[in-house]
Amino acid sequence: MTQSTPPFRLVRFALPGLAPRAGLLLGERIFDLQSAGLPASLDDVFADWSAILPRLQALARSDAAQPAATLRQVKLHAPVPLTGTLYCAGANYRDPIAEMARIRGMAPNEDDREPWHFIKPTRACISGPGPVVRPEGCRQLDWEAELAVVIGRKAHRVPVADALSFVACYTVANDLSARDLSRRKARPADNPFHFDWLAHKGFDGSCPLGPWLTPADGIDPQKLWIRLAVNGVSKQDSSTSEMIFSVAQQIAHLSRRTTLLPGDIILTGTPAGVGSGRNEFLAPGDCVTVEIEQLGELVNDIVETESPA
Repeated sequence: MTQSTPPFRLVRFALPGLAPRAGLLLGERIFDLQSAGLPASLDDVFADWSAILPRLQALARSDAAQPAATLRQVKLHAPVPLTGTLYCAGANYRDPIAEMARIRGMAPNEDDREPWHFIKPTRACISGPGPVVRPEGCRQLDWEAELAVVIGRKAHRVPVADALSFVACYTVANDLSARDLSRRKARPADNPFHFDWLAHKGFDGSCPLGPWLTPADGIDPQKLWIRLAVNGVSKQDSSTSEMIFSVAQQIAHLSRRTTLLPGDIILTGTPAGVGSGRNEFLAPGDCVTVEIEQLGELVNDIVETESPA
């Protein structure tokens, strides 16, 4: 009889006074990957995901491995490679199309024939569980609960039917937005430089991810509840079944535009209920919780902008 692999997750953890390192989470126990003869960084794990996955499964089944720590003893960091590209989908749930049209005083339009994505600067934007600094000058910091996908092998012009086989893991994301920094007031609305996507979406810490990575096997990315709460009050409550373009369709589309590489991350869109639709925004002291079925709960506290040195 074949021994099954217990459910495991990947984390990036740090014990007090030590640098973050890659680990395998099994229940409450964390096993250090380097101590188990596996790559010391998640970048290296995903660079050779097809070969590393069986070794991770073997570690999860092992009775000989000794845990390095428990969840309560460590600080969790963003559990993703930092050398990949971070792609973000826009307007990809049915309900926010109507919500956005209402805000702009326009009729809803869902005529897009293909997905739409933008890119965030990965290393500066990605953060993990814990505090997020509100960017300087921002008073309209908004939330966006999203399912995040981590690519496990090179994908170039892949068909939709095969696209999910290129996914290594899933995790929880919050695509934070500085709404009031998104437009340059000195430029008229019809000027091509009126919009400032870097200030809007690319500020430090604007993409919290975590708390861990869940391997893709056995997960249907189109059948997951996704929820977000601010200070315990529900703001977004939907299902990934409401996506306009599925995860597979997004991967296939992106792979026709550019080659997806191991460690690349795709944020797949957010449902209705963002702050701009309510004229509600995050302030220092707020606690944001994003939960996705089977994938865990990401918690971030908003803190004030640091004073210039």
